[in-house]
Amino acid sequence: MSTIDPTKIPGLRPEVADQLLADKLGIEVTEWEPSRLVATMPVKGNLQPYGLLHGGANAVLAETLGSIGAALNAPEGKLVVGLELSCTHHRAARDGLVTAVCTPLHVGRSTSTFEIVITEDNTGKRTCTARLTCVALDRAPGDK
Repeated sequence: MSTIDPTKIPGLRPEVADQLLADKLGIEVTEWEPSRLVATMPVKGNLQPYGLLHGGANAVLAETLGSIGAALNAPEGKLVVGLELSCTHHRAARDGLVTAVCTPLHVGRSTSTFEIVITEDNTGKRTCTARLTCVALDRAPGDK
């Protein structure tokens, strides 16, 4: 079962709805508004070799929320893809859940930028700050 509701993502191709990376990491989007998205992700199962939450898992969480935010804010008929992702890992998470809150910094006709703040649920402390810029396209890359 998907933890991401594919019916809420504009432009999502039905043939890939059951293949989302976010599902493999256990990401669950709990708030779906163009001005604010919230998601959780378990630390367990997303670790690096030292028993800490993998930085790449933070990046996937951030890009998932930012991309959905960009899609929700995109002009009608446009598809969005990530252009640049920056993640600063402030502290380690070792267990429980992390929660990400995504808010737009800029929403334009061709680009949009989002800040994604990830915090550890059991302490409330910030573990990662990410910024994602997406570009709006007329068609998916590789389409003719």
